[in-house]
Parts: sequence; C-alpha cells; structure tokens
Amino acid sequence: MAQPRHGERFAPPNLERPFREQFAALRHLPPFLALVWRTHPPLALANLLLRLVKSILPLAILYVGKLILDQVVGMIETPGLDATILWQWVGLELILVFLSDMLNRAINLVDSLLGDLVSNQTSYELIRHAATLDLFQFENPEFYDKLERARRQTTGRTVLISQILTQVQDVISILALGAGLLFFNPWLILILIVAVLPAFLGESYFNQQSYSLTRSWTPERRELDYLRFIGASDQTAKEVKIFGLADFLANRFKVLAHRYFLANRRIAIRRAGWGAALGLISTAAYYGAYVLIIQETIAGLITIGTLTFLAGSFDRMRGLLQGLMSRFSTIAEASLYLQDLFDFFAIEPEISSPTDPIPFPHPIQKGFTFEGVSFKYPGTDKWVLRDLTFTLTAGEKLALVGENGAGKTTLVKLLARLYEPTEGRILLDVHDLRSYDLATLRDNVGIIFQDFQKFSLPAGENIAVGHIDQIHDQARIESSAAKSLADEVIRELPNGYDQVLGRRFADSVDLSGGQWQKIALARAYMRDAQLLILDEPTSALDARAEHEVFVRFAELISGRSAVLISHRFSTVRMADRIIVLQSGRIVEMGSHEELMQKEGLYAELFRLQAQGYQ
Repeated sequence: MAQPRHGERFAPPNLERPFREQFAALRHLPPFLALVWRTHPPLALANLLLRLVKSILPLAILYVGKLILDQVVGMIETPGLDATILWQWVGLELILVFLSDMLNRAINLVDSLLGDLVSNQTSYELIRHAATLDLFQFENPEFYDKLERARRQTTGRTVLISQILTQVQDVISILALGAGLLFFNPWLILILIVAVLPAFLGESYFNQQSYSLTRSWTPERRELDYLRFIGASDQTAKEVKIFGLADFLANRFKVLAHRYFLANRRIAIRRAGWGAALGLISTAAYYGAYVLIIQETIAGLITIGTLTFLAGSFDRMRGLLQGLMSRFSTIAEASLYLQDLFDFFAIEPEISSPTDPIPFPHPIQKGFTFEGVSFKYPGTDKWVLRDLTFTLTAGEKLALVGENGAGKTTLVKLLARLYEPTEGRILLDVHDLRSYDLATLRDNVGIIFQDFQKFSLPAGENIAVGHIDQIHDQARIESSAAKSLADEVIRELPNGYDQVLGRRFADSVDLSGGQWQKIALARAYMRDAQLLILDEPTSALDARAEHEVFVRFAELISGRSAVLISHRFSTVRMADRIIVLQSGRIVEMGSHEELMQKEGLYAELFRLQAQGYQ
C-alpha cells in the first residue's frame, strides 16, 4: 500500500471509487441468497416471515406509547376519567414488547441454524469444485491465492445472512416510521438524511480500504500462516531444533506481521478520526430535530404524547438508518469478499471429458502411443518435455530413468491426463486420449507418487482411498494389503485396520517411512487398473525390501501394463524396456542389456551406482 506523502495527515477521502465499487459488489448477493435458499428453503422462508412481523412492531410500540401518555395527561387534566382504556393500552404494549422479544430469540435461532448449514454447504461445494480443477492450476501461486481467499469465505456466513435479512427488516420499519414523521412534520425526514449520510459515506470508504489491504496482502498472509506452521509443528520440529531455526523463523514472522500491523494501523487511525468528525454532524442534526419538536409542543401544535412519539420515532429512525447505512457498508464489504468465493467457483478446468466419449477399451489392445509430445507449464517458456515419441504396448513393463528434473513424473502425469500435452498427442488404441471419458480413464490408471499423502485416517481407509467406492469391501482392502506387504504392518497396530494413523489425533499411531509406503502401495492394488504407475513410491525402503516389492508387483500385475520410476537400477533392470530421459528428451531406449551395450548415459549411471555398493 502506498505510504502517505510528507504532510498528509487528514486529507478528505475520495468517496467516488469505493462507493461505486461497493455498489458493484452487491451483484454477488443474488447468487449468495440463491445458495442460502437452496441450502434449506423452510428455514430461509421462516426467517423472512419472522422478520416481516418484527419489522412493524417498532411503529406499533411507539404509537401505543403515545396513546398511553396522552391518556395519562388527559386523566391529569380531567380527574375522574375511566382508567380502563389506559390499562388496556398498557396491556397491549406489554404484549407487543413480549412478542418482540420472542421474535428476536426465534430470529437468532433460525439465523444460527441457517448460517451453519450455509457454511457447511459452501465448504462442500468448494471441495467438490476444487476436485474438478486441473493439477497445474494448484501449482500456480496466483491460483492458490484465489483458493486461499475463497476458503476463508466458507466460514462466518451466519453474520452475513443475518445482516442481509436485518437490512430488509429495517427498511420496512423505516418506511413505517417515516410515514409517521411525514404525517406530522416532513422537515424531519430531511434533517434525518443530514444526520446519517456523512457517516455512511465515510464508513463506505474505509471498508473499501480495509478490503484492498486484505486482498493485496494475501501472499504475505499466506507466508505468515506458513511461518506459524513450520515454527510450531511436529513435522518440522526436528529441523527447527537441530538447525536452531527458532529465532530466524520467529524474527521473520515478527517483521512481516509488524509491517501488516503498520499498514492496518494507518487505516484504523484515519477511520477513527473521520468517524468522530462525521459523528458530530449526526449528533448535531439529531438535536436540531429535537429542538424543532419541542418548539412545536410548546406552541401547542402537538401533544405531549405526539412529542414522545416523534422524538422516539426520529431517534429510532436515526438508529435504524445508521444501522442500515453501516450495515450496507459491512454487507458491501462482505460482498467484496464473496467475489473471491464466486471468482473461484467461476474457474473452469481446461482438462475435461468430451461431450460424446468413445468406450474405453477392455482390455487395452495396442497400448499408449506418444506422438511428438512436448509439455511446458502455462505462462512459462521452459520445456519440461520435448518431442517424445514412443509406445507403451499392452502388457509391457516400462521403466523411466533419468536424473532429477528430467521429466519422468511429468510424463506419467500426462498418461493420466493430469496434464495436457502442449504439443503433439497421446493415443490409446489409435484414438486420442482426449476422446475418452476422463473419470473412466483415471479409473483404469493407478498411480502412486513418491510424495503420496499420509492421511490421518484408519489404516483400512488409508488403503481404500485407492478405490474409494470400495471402502466397505473389507476383503478387497485386506487382499490389497497382503499384496503390498502392508498386512505385516497392520498386524502390529493396536486396533488393526481400525487404527487411526499419523499424529494429528489422540490415540493415533504414526508409521515409519517404509511402513507408510507399503500402505500407499496397497492403494494401487485396490484398483483393477489396466495401467499401474509407481513413481518412486519405495524410496524409503532399503534395496532388499524394494526389490522384493517390485518382484511381487511384477508377478501380481501379469498381463497389465506398468510404468516404473526408480533410482535403483537393480529394480529398473526388471522392466521389459527402459527409457532414459535427459533434460526432457529421450536419449536412449531399450532393455537393460541393450542399453549396457550402447555404453551411453544409462550404462554410465548404472556403473556409478554399482560402484557405491562395492
């Protein structure tokens, strides 16, 4: 945010832009209200009806109070008048006040229930929508800022719902009270506008300033959250202690947090100063109206009861209008934040299923063919893969070899259409991979990555995530665990397949890296996939254990295609064919024996690794 120039202390706010932007932000309210309605129509309707009844009570209570006071004055001036009508008015006022209290409680209850349901529904829709988006989008910092801002809008919607409906309720109350003021003295309406408009304009301006600050600081706020996490987390505790990072992280957090505090303090101070100045105008206008009413009473133009009714109506309308204006600014500010939510919902994936997909082959006949495939991330000029041409035939075991950054993981992501080729195409049985239904394709491609997720779920569910539709098929889960040797790990757990893994929850049990990898491998066996891809998922296993896993893997997937990525050549050599990648290009291809005879990069890397075991 730009810093104030020297001498700039109390410059009047430029209201045109924020006021226009806040009105423009209100366009997000209809889709939000539609979300509220479809979340729970009966509760939404009940809320509207309760507030409609509540909105007419202020005028009724004030008018009954006028009648009571006029009746009391009349009884003082004319002793002996029957008091029955007086007590009837008092009883009616009691009923109205009691009804108002009950309506407030009912409205608060409905607001709370509806708000919780809306927050749940918004979170549900955000999770579902995020799952439809492309992987490369999540790897973009700007996209992640949008996701973070949208995620913050899934909570706290109770307040916004209440504010919007209270706004409608107060508008009806103001119209009713305004009709009374117009009947007795139209000038009071003009004074009322003078009393509330300046404060409203100032509030609108500073709400916009607060939103602009929050939005512009999204990356820094994410960094603050990250520093909080790595500074006090079980996942980073070892490194923080061994490298003595506590002071570094704490000081970095302190500096960044203080910069945000200073930027926010400037707005807060100006807001408080302008609020006080504009509040004086409001107070002066109110007492100007009060003087006018008193003068009319002294002149005998209105009764004492009418005096209290007008003063009460004016004060109540002033409060309602101030609340209305202030709430408008708050709602408009919240609408600006809603824009973050609906902007996220508006993001569409670039990778999707065709409108008329062709049937997926069962079984695959020819295999996957890369024809001149190149890939680079959107918005970058660097090619990750360049001009790849080869065929992964049906039933073939293919290994990918290359140094870190050679493009091995990117290649397997293209096979599952997690990425789309920038150039060239991938065929499956002579048809473009984009001709098949996306969900069906991914059902037939099972991938376990090196950085697989360690879910804080029971062991059985941790395996079932490989084919979540089979989560209740205990026999399939146990069979998959046996194939990956994870059953040996699970037998040692206190609660077996029901044991929660990780460290996040009480009574959970964490596993070693090798044990976690066996759980992850079991996920691959959960799927009846025609192509299985193992992207270095056994790196935490020792050489003997990894060799055993891959031998078992080769036996269990007989007749199916597989892609193996491993830095251990004792494993790689079991593949039918090996592709060697360097800087995103295929430099060698063939069996282990053929590549050793070529005396190229593969042979060099193989001998370097072999020397390490001597």
